[in-house]
This record gives sequence, structure tokens and C-alpha cells, in this order.
Amino acid sequence: MHIALAADHAGFELKEKMRAYIEGEGFHVIDLGAFEEKPADYPDFAKAIGEAIQKGKAERGILICGSGVGACVAANKMKGIRAGLCHDTYSAHQGVEHDDINVLCLGARIIGEELAKELVMAFISARFTGEERHVRRLAKVEAMEKAGS
Repeated sequence: MHIALAADHAGFELKEKMRAYIEGEGFHVIDLGAFEEKPADYPDFAKAIGEAIQKGKAERGILICGSGVGACVAANKMKGIRAGLCHDTYSAHQGVEHDDINVLCLGARIIGEELAKELVMAFISARFTGEERHVRRLAKVEAMEKAGS
């Protein structure tokens, strides 16, 4: 699986640790920045992750900022991106299984490295169930996206 990974300045240090961890687990990481710890804007990285997924370069993305909130809001503005802010393992896997999230957002100022590792693996390991109720709900979300509402 190809995982797009990006962070603003607040998430830079955690991104570097997650890159090493994910690669160590045998996954291919597409590092989309930031490449240094200087002020950077989270929407730029949300866009980079979204485009990587939209273009089929990555199946999933992990996006990190200070709280995770801004990154999640920005990522969800992109067509076909379903980002979830997760700071517990249940949400990280259930978000994929039921809601087919394709971007995990993390708050580097909220969680530590060990919890981030658990969240990343819960997210990467999970699969969408494809159950009728989840497919029906996703179709409604996609219709909202198309209508611009």
C-alpha cells in the first residue's frame, strides 16, 4: 500500500517519526512535506495529500498538524477525500470500516508518538466492510459532495 504523508510545521517532528515507523512496517511512504520545521500552512499539505489520492498515487493519506482539526477541515474540502480526525484506535479503524475514510488526521500537540503508531496501524490495517448500510450512507455523502451542499 502507498501511503501519502504530510504535515505542517507543528506536525513536522511527528511526521518524521511516523515516516520511519510506517516504512519499517513495510509500507511505501510518499513524503509530501514539510521537509523542515519552519512555518507552513496546513491547507497546502491537505491539498497535496488529496491530490495524491485523487491521482491514484496513494491509496491512503496521513495528515498531521498541531491539533489535527484544521488539516481535517481542509482535506475534506477536496472531492473524494474522506478525512477523519482520530485520537483513539477505535475511531481510526472504524472510520475506515464504516465510513471508508482515506485520510487519517492527527494532532501532534494532542497525542504522543506511541499512540500515533497505534492509530496509524489501526487505520492502515482496516478495510471498508462494504455492508449495504455503509454503502448507502456513503452514496448520500457523495451526493452531497456533488451537489455542493
